[in-house]
Amino acid sequence: MVDGDAQHEVFDVVELAGDVIRVRSALLFELGEELPVRIERGGSVRHATARVRAHTGPEDARITELELSDRAAPRGRM
Repeated sequence: MVDGDAQHEVFDVVELAGDVIRVRSALLFELGEELPVRIERGGSVRHATARVRAHTGPEDARITELELSDRAAPRGRM
């Protein structure tokens, strides 16, 4: 997650399917909340906005679904 100039690793990606990412996190974000995120994959970096769609599973193994939008073009690893 991007917060101004700071970046925080708060998500553990469980599954990526199109524009939906299922993640685990110690933080529980509000449904509908939009979060600026940085996505590193295969040596490239993208910035996007992730909207919280749902929370599923039991409390001790909660999965959060994020829907990506506003993805910027990939850049080489920084």
